[in-house]
Amino acid sequence: MDEVKDAKKTIKFEIQADEQTAMGVYSNFMVVNASETEFALDFIYIPPQSPKAKLRSRVIMSPAHLKRMALLVQRQVEIYERKFGEIPISRSTSEDPFGEGENGGKVH
Repeated sequence: MDEVKDAKKTIKFEIQADEQTAMGVYSNFMVVNASETEFALDFIYIPPQSPKAKLRSRVIMSPAHLKRMALLVQRQVEIYERKFGEIPISRSTSEDPFGEGENGGKVH
């Protein structure tokens, strides 16, 4: 059971997922696009030695929710690196990790 804590009260809820969703999907490429009211995160799998990629999942969320998620992910990366060491990023990815353009970015 997960808890969401608010300054006023604690809300308890159970997260349910069917077996396929609970198994998750693997992604080795991501595209992020934004409009004024939402972000769309496309999680993609590109098989080795293949010119075809497959969209595995698309998550659409509000800008405020995405910002909270980004802060949470950053905090989790910091915890991970304290425990296991720095996560190396390859040179080609670190030179331009976010792709091109103001409205969209790619991470691979």
